[in-house]
Amino acid sequence: MSIQFTGIITALCTFVIIGFFHPIVIKVEYYTGTKLWWLFLLIAIACATASLFIQNILLSTAIGIVSASSLWSIGELFKQRKRVLKGWFPMNPKRKHEYEIKEK
Repeated sequence: MSIQFTGIITALCTFVIIGFFHPIVIKVEYYTGTKLWWLFLLIAIACATASLFIQNILLSTAIGIVSASSLWSIGELFKQRKRVLKGWFPMNPKRKHEYEIKEK
């Protein structure tokens, strides 16, 4: 009987990747708003496609997790905008006019 670390490594990769995307979503919304949602979609498609062709199971899984996290980040980007409007996160003063127009 041998010990398998694949599950633990996958869990750690998931934790790190999600932790990596969380501040990215906050920063992207702060500096650009929701304009770059399509970039997350392109990353998700590219990573999903790449994961299909990677032979190493751990690397393929990690790239697949990046793909899923990118897709999830699209929704979080729009939710982050709502959090800013509620005052839970700081609003970029240079983009204040974007919030005022969309609120009406």
